[in-house]
Amino acid sequence: MASIKDKSTRSGPPKRASGDGPRIRSSHGAPPRPAKAVKPAKEKEAETPQLAPRRALGAKAATPKTATGPKTAGGPKTKKAVRTGPVESTSVASDESRQTAIAIAVAALDKKAVGLEILDVAGKVDYADFLVLMTGRSDRQVIALSQGIEEALRKKSRRPLSVEGLPHANWVLMDFGDVVVHIFQDETRGLYDLEGLWLDARRLSVPIPEDLR
Repeated sequence: MASIKDKSTRSGPPKRASGDGPRIRSSHGAPPRPAKAVKPAKEKEAETPQLAPRRALGAKAATPKTATGPKTAGGPKTKKAVRTGPVESTSVASDESRQTAIAIAVAALDKKAVGLEILDVAGKVDYADFLVLMTGRSDRQVIALSQGIEEALRKKSRRPLSVEGLPHANWVLMDFGDVVVHIFQDETRGLYDLEGLWLDARRLSVPIPEDLR
């Protein structure tokens, strides 16, 4: 009778091909795997509110303030210089655009405009020499201001290239080419703060007519 090899006499596990991966035991009855260490959640940094972008013709993009250097303890605190008067500098604006801006300002004062400012932005932007800012107390006054300015400039053979913002009249923009006029209601002007964005621009003095003094 032929001898039969007893499988139990084999020593060691059966050999596998070198390309085979490790055998995975069934999950049934397998010892539990150690739980992975959970890293503590990082505390969320204080979120800063997003500022609404102040996008407007003539307005520079608002950028967040960045620290200019390390803070030193014990040193004296210095206040930031704020310009309150007109910026003294030589203007590169043309005489024609200057006369147009003054004529717009005079027409606006005749219609009781408040907060009138003429900003000399010549050399800072390529679309205008002056920005004329003013405020109307209501939508009706804003419309009256735009109509009064258009009528006064028509007598000087100047017509606006475009007028935007009517009939709502929260903010009317009149483009005279080298002079751009912004007629705001008070709340809208405070929201966009164009004169604050153009703090480094030269200010042109506004001549007050004799009948309005």
